[in-house]
Amino acid sequence: MACAFIGLGANLGEPLAQIDAALAELGRLPRTRLLRASSFYRSAPIGNEAQPDFVNAVAALETELTPRELLEALLRIEHASGRVRTFPNAPRMLDLDLLLYDACAVDESGLAIPHPRMHERAFVLAPLAEIAPEAVIPGHGCAADLLRRVAGQRIERLDRG
Repeated sequence: MACAFIGLGANLGEPLAQIDAALAELGRLPRTRLLRASSFYRSAPIGNEAQPDFVNAVAALETELTPRELLEALLRIEHASGRVRTFPNAPRMLDLDLLLYDACAVDESGLAIPHPRMHERAFVLAPLAEIAPEAVIPGHGCAADLLRRVAGQRIERLDRG
């Protein structure tokens, strides 16, 4: 069994409900178990700033799926949620990113692990450090340490109480 971390994000429709639904779908993947999920965070968009804030989270999975099989399952969940890929950094109903898969480094067509630029993004690092502060991003370091480097990015933990 491999340990994989999935980044979740949404800023169209009902982002909180969409992230909840995506977490439920992750828990139903074959040969996979949802271990834990972070709190939800609100973050400012990056790249295309003329859009609503995002809601983000990170989930930890234990899986027998290969990285490619897991990526394909994530894309199916996105598609079922209504995700349409229009242009880079576009608003989206749901975004699921395969962030880490054990300590693997993969660079194949359509699949890069660790996820590119995750080490520069507070919206990934804050929820990742919450559930796995010791997680190591190959070639970059520990999630908790990297989070301190992006302290200037706007992100807030949501109280869903």
